[in-house]
Amino acid sequence: MTPSVPLHVLLVDDEPAILQALVRALRRGAADGLWPALRTEAFTDPAAALARAREQSFALAISDFRMPGMNGAQFLTGLRECQPDCRRIILSAHADFEGLTDAINSARISLFLSKPWNEPELLAAVHEQLEDHRRRLETELLAERQRLAQGQLSPQEAERRRLERMEPGITQVCWSSDGAYVLDPVDGAIV
Repeated sequence: MTPSVPLHVLLVDDEPAILQALVRALRRGAADGLWPALRTEAFTDPAAALARAREQSFALAISDFRMPGMNGAQFLTGLRECQPDCRRIILSAHADFEGLTDAINSARISLFLSKPWNEPELLAAVHEQLEDHRRRLETELLAERQRLAQGQLSPQEAERRRLERMEPGITQVCWSSDGAYVLDPVDGAIV
């Protein structure tokens, strides 16, 4: 797996010890050659993780299900809205049937893994999700190159898409009615 952009993984759990254990497991996966070194970002607050996802593109998100303030299904649904191509895994010791159904239907999770996890199973699941992400990205890039070569896509649009893959939202600029750049959009701003 040799992506042109480093792979970022988002970890969300309200227990810092769980986050540390996940980071260690992902490092072992890289050391074992399952994937290149990953850039991991870990959050105990799902709202803060969601805010970060509006700034940074992630290949994979692993979230706990039961967290205060926002459960994993709600978090991953929000993530899906801003990053539909990010793969999503729920990791939990406690998930009720209704919550799991919501995670599958609304968040469209790829996998549900239980805590405590079996490390070889976790590493295999992460490997599979990262490979799926790589293949989807590769297919998308090949299709864009073909559309560019056929004149169906402008070079500017191809570059805009490349930038959006790297930094979600970077090409979405808000302007005020007098033509000034708006740092924090307010009502009436033209997008």
